[in-house]
Amino acid sequence: MHPTAIEPDAAAQTPVNLHNLGRVRVLQALTDAPALSRAELVRRTGLARATVGSVILELITAGLVRESAEGAPTAGQRAGRPPQLVSLEPDAGYAVGLDVGHDHVRAVLTDVVGTSRWDRSEAIAVDDDPERALDTAVRLIASAVQDTAVAPEKILGLGLGIACPIDKATGGLRAEGIMPGWVGTRPADVLAARTGLPTRIINDANAGVLAERRFGAARDCADVVYVRLAAGIGAGMMSDGRMLLGHLGLAGELGHVVVERDGAVCRCGGRGCLETVASPAAITGLLARSWGQPVGSVDLADLLRRGDRGALRAVEDAGEAVGRALSTVVSLLNPELVVIGGDLVEAGEALLEPMRRTLNRGTMGSLHQRLRIVPSLLGDSAGARGAAALVLDGVPERLGK
Repeated sequence: MHPTAIEPDAAAQTPVNLHNLGRVRVLQALTDAPALSRAELVRRTGLARATVGSVILELITAGLVRESAEGAPTAGQRAGRPPQLVSLEPDAGYAVGLDVGHDHVRAVLTDVVGTSRWDRSEAIAVDDDPERALDTAVRLIASAVQDTAVAPEKILGLGLGIACPIDKATGGLRAEGIMPGWVGTRPADVLAARTGLPTRIINDANAGVLAERRFGAARDCADVVYVRLAAGIGAGMMSDGRMLLGHLGLAGELGHVVVERDGAVCRCGGRGCLETVASPAAITGLLARSWGQPVGSVDLADLLRRGDRGALRAVEDAGEAVGRALSTVVSLLNPELVVIGGDLVEAGEALLEPMRRTLNRGTMGSLHQRLRIVPSLLGDSAGARGAAALVLDGVPERLGK
């Protein structure tokens, strides 16, 4: 099965048999909203009331949707029996999402409405050992299927989020200098062959913005930037509800924006990149050099909880650096929301307040007066759930056949 990279209009490009068009439209409406009345389905799909009724009956019979008598009266409705609400049957299908970071592999299994049914992560050095990382991914997927007793034929596909730029045309990795052991590999091909699942691949930050918009802090936001502050730093960006990928699909490499002209040399070959200043590894490295003793990521979290002044100062400096990089992004894209995710977001306001302050200094008032900068609601699960959402985006076409 041929894997693909994420494309903004992938669902729209999928050919649909006219006979099934009504099913697809109803399923698409129910994918976009958790529950709708029949009247609302008529309005959203543009189908005749009789057609919607027929399609709903057909989908209920097939076990794809359910109808509930419960629900509050809609605005303007007379008192009396509340409308019956139609929603997707959660067990109609499942999706697997993988998050392959620099230091971990995480897998989730979600139902068709995106509820996580199984979630597990394993710490592993990924950058130089793709074979071990992919073996771990395959083993986690097998465990998910076994532990949940989900019928394999009900799994609609696999989404792979990876901490590496993805060429949107080929699905290949641009791993040079970032994940050196992965140069020339085709991880989506390998996983498709080993699992038998249709596989799509996406950069981890793009997976994050997809997850936050669908399940988390960015719901109902059309213009949003998601920043992942982890072992690598990246940004996923949406403008008017569309993912911004750039010419080759490499947009959003925020971690390699220069914030210190004479700073440390980055693994990408640049000097003074944001990643050399604001990643957890950069902060713990700074503290270790200053204190003359090893400091790990677990130590950093504990230091922040205890209010250690040195750790707080290092995180505040990191927040200012992120704010400087984000000021350019905000000036170019004018988002309504910036969501901060990844390991470092656990620092809370110690990170976010200097970020906001620096961004406000670096942008026009009209750009930041109504801009919100908030922590992720999904935490560490954003990457894996966003990868699963890649599969769920194709639910109307897959189940509407």
